[in-house]
Amino acid sequence: MNFRPRQKEEPEINLIPFIDVLLVILIFLMLSTTYSKFTELQLTLPVADAQQLRDHPKEVIVSIAADGRYAVNKSQLEGKHVEQVAQALAEAATAGRDSVIIISADAMAPHQSVVTVMEAARRVGLSQITFATQSSATAGR
Repeated sequence: MNFRPRQKEEPEINLIPFIDVLLVILIFLMLSTTYSKFTELQLTLPVADAQQLRDHPKEVIVSIAADGRYAVNKSQLEGKHVEQVAQALAEAATAGRDSVIIISADAMAPHQSVVTVMEAARRVGLSQITFATQSSATAGR
């Protein structure tokens, strides 16, 4: 019988794989975390710091008032239906499918009014749509 005391091997902890795993977990959590501030957004639209475009023949400016009334190139429309807006857009689009629709909606305009203009533009075949905003310097006035 061999009763000699054995030499105990000291356990060795290798930290490099441990650090690698922690970095992968940290990156995963950073990419997949949703921030609660995004769920509580309070929007005040439209304000932007951009240069305003000047009158061009390809532009069709659609104005939407706070109560949902429409005006195409400064001529007011009688109705609020998609068909009426589409007809006015077709008449105002002198450049055909190359025309650019500029939606200038009041900040308090109903969202449905903007969607109605976008749907009317789609029905007429106009796909270039942009939104007019005011600069933040003039928004406080």
